[in-house]
Amino acid sequence: MNNQNPLILSATNIYKSYPQANDKLDILNGISLDIYEQQTISIVGSSGSGKSTLLHILAGLDYVTSGEVLIANKSITKLNDQQMCKIRNQEFGFIYQFHHLLPEFTALENTLMPLFISGNVNKESRERGEHILNKLSLHARLNHYPSQLSGGERQRVAIARALINNPRLVFADEPTGNLDNNTAHQVLDIFFELQQELGTSLIIVTHDIEIANKTQYKYKLYNGVIAHE
Repeated sequence: MNNQNPLILSATNIYKSYPQANDKLDILNGISLDIYEQQTISIVGSSGSGKSTLLHILAGLDYVTSGEVLIANKSITKLNDQQMCKIRNQEFGFIYQFHHLLPEFTALENTLMPLFISGNVNKESRERGEHILNKLSLHARLNHYPSQLSGGERQRVAIARALINNPRLVFADEPTGNLDNNTAHQVLDIFFELQQELGTSLIIVTHDIEIANKTQYKYKLYNGVIAHE
């Protein structure tokens, strides 16, 4: 794929299998993928096709059986856990099907959680958190707790949390799979507007073709092999 923007992540010949009795279960079979700055990519596939496994490998949350993943031209297989955690905290954002908000913290505090972890919360970062939540139409919910928010509002807080560090790349794993169709598309439309404003790259795995069609590039994962749609 030709692109004038800098390369953020490059995966080459990724294989992933799990031991199974006296055999092994092959999940990914030689996948290669490049992700550039400000690029949006979707990966579609049926349940159990390995979409989440691939996403976790690209994000350094799981290990390859063979192959290599480079982040900023550095192999993540050569990084220790502390180095990988630092990259995930500073360079990546994550959105999952379930929001995973902490119930004892407000919407703003949940948004700022990656900064609490890295010790970088200050007046400027709080203002940034408020700005992102405002963009997500949550200006009246800053001090509300997750139990006081609707499902769509909780997922929008999760999106804000993923963007608070101004990450180079956001990984989204079925980010609206727990929402009704109308709410899902409303949330995704707002998210894509923010993604364009911030210039963040995005890789999203989904079974929803309509959501996949919102991205610049679409791939299909089938039998452990990826193909450009």
